[in-house]
Amino acid sequence: MSDVTIVHLLRHGEVENPAGIIYGRLPGYHLSANGRAMAAAAADFFAERDVVALFCSPLERALQTARPVAERLGLDIVTDDRLIESWNHFEGMKFGVGDGSLRRPAHWPYLINPFRPSWGEPYHDVTSRMLAVMAAAREAAAGQEAVCVSHQLPIWVTRRMAESKRLWHNPAARECALGSVTSFAYSGDRLTGVSYTVPARRQVTQGDAAQ
Repeated sequence: MSDVTIVHLLRHGEVENPAGIIYGRLPGYHLSANGRAMAAAAADFFAERDVVALFCSPLERALQTARPVAERLGLDIVTDDRLIESWNHFEGMKFGVGDGSLRRPAHWPYLINPFRPSWGEPYHDVTSRMLAVMAAAREAAAGQEAVCVSHQLPIWVTRRMAESKRLWHNPAARECALGSVTSFAYSGDRLTGVSYTVPARRQVTQGDAAQ
């Protein structure tokens, strides 16, 4: 058995969200046709790899992304709450001025601290739960590969933690496209490298989303 284990963090595909709502952990948000194509592209990508374990956020959009991977590889989906989207005060709202939530002064105090951040789940809490489930995935796939389907912010701050970068950041600068794969390679328990790819690059060029 190889001593190299790889844990892939797969971001879910594009979601049907014509109103532009911050959907966060809300139920009822499903993949668009483009998102389903992204999930199929991810399944094609992982079919060429030695993936033996599949973990997934409990939210619908993540499960819909995981199913083609599970079917293609003949794996069961292990649902894990630690992969869920970060909690956000602005969930269910539009973010911005005009008809967005920022026109109401009651929401302004939630913006005072971008380092924690004040509007949602602390970044360190996010990385703690993500690293815990990745450790479980690494154990399940020792010497082979595992996939964990999650969401943009949890994946991005986990990558920043792994690369010894500060966790607060400009959301517009995240390298974590819809349907993308951020891969963490380990030798034993030691992280040896992080890589990034977008199997559904053609679909991604048609538009990305905040979550």
